[in-house]
Order: sequence, then C-alpha cells, then structure tokens
Amino acid sequence: MFELDARLEADTYFVAKTALCRLLLMDDARFPWLILVPEVAGISEPFDLSESDQTVLWRESMRLSRFLKAHYQADKLNIAALGNQVPQLHLHHIARYHSDVAWPGPVWGIGTPEPYAAEEATRLIGSLREGLALPLSLTLTA
Repeated sequence: MFELDARLEADTYFVAKTALCRLLLMDDARFPWLILVPEVAGISEPFDLSESDQTVLWRESMRLSRFLKAHYQADKLNIAALGNQVPQLHLHHIARYHSDVAWPGPVWGIGTPEPYAAEEATRLIGSLREGLALPLSLTLTA
C-alpha cells in the first residue's frame, strides 16, 4: 500500500491527484516548487515503475513543466529526482530565475526556507488547481 514519505508529508502541501501521482507544493515561498510522487508502493527509481507508468509519469512531468514555465514566466526549470534524503521516488519541478537567491546553483541547502502563511498556501493551491486542470488535461482531484 502506498504511503507518502514522512519528510515529504511534513515539508509539503497537497495540491491534487493526477492519474498516477500525488502533486505537492513545497513549503518554501522563495521558489515556485511542485513535486510529483507516483502513488506506487516501494519504488525509489523511475525504472521501478512499469513501462506504462513510466510513460504516464513522463507525460505528467512534461505537462506540469510546461505549465510552470508559462504560469511563472520562469527563466529556467529545474526537474530532479535526487532521492538522497527521501528515497521514495519523487520529481521536483522548480521554476527558476536569474534573480533568485540560489541562481545559478541548485536550491538545496541555500538559505533558510520561507514557509507559506496558511492563507497564502490555500490561495496558491486553489490557483494551481485551476491553472492545471484545463490546459494540461491532468486528471486532477482535490
């Protein structure tokens, strides 16, 4: 049975469910940062997924990436599946700017995360759900 890793649970907000994944918002307002987590138990690498699920994950990742780049008018996207601290397979999607505090390096370990205020997180999640639902044809559920 699938269970979200405790660290991801503690560091994120639930946004929606896609056909394969749980979509999460990282609780760090410094960066537009979403995470896709395939809801498949016991996997740590993309090749652990069935070939059909690998295809679904790639499509969902590309749709999410296209949305983030356009919605946030990002200079660049960082898409990563590191898993060094959380072995459960998850894909980070981070909109980056030449002006952000970590540019041009990675966002991990730079500065102190700035958690969202509860009202801001709620507003942002609503905006993300609305923005992702139609143009991306992701099967989103709250």
